Amino acid sequence: MKSSHIYIQDYAFCNVLGSSKDEIWENLSQNRFLLQKDSSFLANGSTYLGHIRTELPKLPTYLKEYHCRNNQVLALCLNQLKSQIDELIVRYGNTRIGVVMGTSTAGIDLGEQAIQRFQQTGTMDPDYHYRCQELGSTSGFVAKYLAINGPHLSISTACSSSGRAFLSAQRMLCSQLVDAVIVGGVDTLCHLTVNGFSSLASLSAQPNAPFAQQRKGINIGEAGAVFILTKEKSTLMLAGVGESSDAYHISAPEPQGLGAEIAMRTALEAAQLAPKDIGYLNLHGTATLLNDQMESLAVSRVFGRVPCSSTKSLTGHTLGAAGATEAAISCLLLEKCGQNSTNFLPMQTSKASTLDDTLPEIGLITQPNQKLLSPAIMSNSFAFGGNNVSVIFKRRE
Repeated sequence: MKSSHIYIQDYAFCNVLGSSKDEIWENLSQNRFLLQKDSSFLANGSTYLGHIRTELPKLPTYLKEYHCRNNQVLALCLNQLKSQIDELIVRYGNTRIGVVMGTSTAGIDLGEQAIQRFQQTGTMDPDYHYRCQELGSTSGFVAKYLAINGPHLSISTACSSSGRAFLSAQRMLCSQLVDAVIVGGVDTLCHLTVNGFSSLASLSAQPNAPFAQQRKGINIGEAGAVFILTKEKSTLMLAGVGESSDAYHISAPEPQGLGAEIAMRTALEAAQLAPKDIGYLNLHGTATLLNDQMESLAVSRVFGRVPCSSTKSLTGHTLGAAGATEAAISCLLLEKCGQNSTNFLPMQTSKASTLDDTLPEIGLITQPNQKLLSPAIMSNSFAFGGNNVSVIFKRRE
C-alpha cells in the first residue's frame, strides 16, 4: 500500500552480535563472526547457532503465564525504549497505541521442556502455561508488559513474520485506528526449529555462506527487535512495504523469484522510488541453494546491479525475527552512514572468487569501506509458503 509518511521514533534490538545498537554496530562493522558450533540441539551432528549472550531480564510475577525466553528477549528490547513508550502513553492514552509482533516460535521451548518432564515423570510442570506457546501471546505479552490497551496482534508467516508486521502497523496508523504502534519480532532457539530445518536438509554444519559456490544451508540465530512507529516527523521513515504470495510450495520458493520480484516492485511503488534510488539492499540470502538462486534472479530483473548483501552470514537466520532484525540493521546503517562520512556497508565476502558464478551479477559487496550513496535501504524477507515482503526505510534529509 502507498505510504502515508510513517516515521520511526526509536528502535532497539538484540542478537548474537550484541544487545545494544552500539555493541551490534561494533561487531557488524568489524565483520565479526560470533555464531558458535553447537551439537546440543541435534541427536546427530552439529551446526552453528547464534545465541543471545547477555543475561535476560526476569519478568514480573504478574506475567508468570507469559514467562518464556521469547518474551524475555522482547523485555530486553522494550526496556531500552521504556521512557519513550511511557511518554506516548501520556500523550495519546494507552488505548491509542497498538502492538504488532512477528514470531514463528513463541514459547515452544517451554513446551519441549514440559513434554520431556511428562515423559520422564508422568506429571506436568505446575508452572507450565500453554499460553506462552500461543503465537498470539507474543503481542499479548508486550501489551500487558507496557500496560497498553490498544489493538494487538501477532503475525506468523514463517521467516517473513516480522517484516509483514510493518505492513499491519502501517495500516493501523493510516486508518487512524491508533496514533502509535509498537512493532517488531522475536524468535529464540529451540529443538523443534533446529531439527525441523535439519530434516529438510536446509541446515549447514559449516558457517553459512550466502550466494557462495559452496553454500550448504542456514545457521539459525535468535533475536528480538522492536520499533516505535508514529506519524510524527523524525529522522528515519518507513517509506514503503510490498508483499506477495507465491502459492507455489509449502517449503520451497518459486524458482524464478516471481513473488519476490512482485514484493520488491510493490515496495518501490509504495515508496514512490525508482530502483536507482536504493542505496543498499539487505538480501534475504539464507545460503540455501534454492533461495539464493531465485532471489538473485528477482533482484537482477528489478535492479540489475545494486549494492547488496545478506547479513545472515553474521546474525544467522533469525526466522520470524529476521524481518525486524534486518530492518533494525537497515536503520542502523542509515543512521551511522549519515554521520561523519562513515563509509560502511556489510560485505557478503572479501573473496569474490568464492561467489557462485552461475548466479546473475547483482552487486554483492566484496570490498570494504563502500559508501551508502542514497539514503534509502530495502530489506527482503521471503518465507515458506511463498510469503514475501520487502520493506524500504529512508533517512529524511
